[in-house]
Amino acid sequence: MGVLGDLKILYRMVFHPGRGADHAQRLESFYAAQADHYDSFRKRLLKGREELWRSLGIPPGGVWVDLGAGTGANAEHFGPGIERLRKVHLVDLSPSLLEVAKRRIAERGWKNVVTHVADATRFRPEEPADVVTFSYSLTMIPDWFAALENARAMLKPGGKIGVVDFYVSRKFPGEGLKRHGTCSRLFWTFWFNYDNVFPSPDHIPYLQRRFDTVLLEEHRAKVPYLPLAKAPYFIFVGRKPSEEQLRKEAVAAAAGGAPASS
Repeated sequence: MGVLGDLKILYRMVFHPGRGADHAQRLESFYAAQADHYDSFRKRLLKGREELWRSLGIPPGGVWVDLGAGTGANAEHFGPGIERLRKVHLVDLSPSLLEVAKRRIAERGWKNVVTHVADATRFRPEEPADVVTFSYSLTMIPDWFAALENARAMLKPGGKIGVVDFYVSRKFPGEGLKRHGTCSRLFWTFWFNYDNVFPSPDHIPYLQRRFDTVLLEEHRAKVPYLPLAKAPYFIFVGRKPSEEQLRKEAVAAAAGGAPASS
């Protein structure tokens, strides 16, 4: 894309943040003018995606749901392996980004990949999923609690969730988690919020509570054209509890107790 294309995207990010009456309109207003150049710029900004896909282990014949799939670039990370999956659902609220995804699907000849203009808090595939992913999309979903609960509901018992995204730590994070200084937390919160991206100190703790942790990594990534800045991001792979654990949760909920931590 080159420097000129980068400048166009940066111009949109700085001077044309998403506008609209609801989340779908804000997303479309932000991405419509940059959809065709989306992947090249963000490939350098959004780190950890390849590592996430390598850690998921989607079984042959499995069902994968990518919530906030954008242009469908994540599907490229599977290579020929994507053809061994029974169904791949690419879900996003931006029609412009999904138009790019549709072109990608046609060019690659993927017969098992479909797109959905739908809300991540409500979309459900016709059959339970083996894997559900959020690749730099959780921070853009206003009701992210509902999105994670929806992901948990559509997963098979023992199915996996994969998340890679920006975040900021809690002021006093839990044992074993990294702590970001006050300036770092304030800067990245302000910097991302301007474009309706909301890194949260609560994503990791909530994921750990609702899923059994398989993998958790916390890193920092260089930001294009900000040579001294490194944005914090995390990679999380979790497993939905087994049927026995889910039964215990249901019994506890019926008795008025707190759900089992998982």
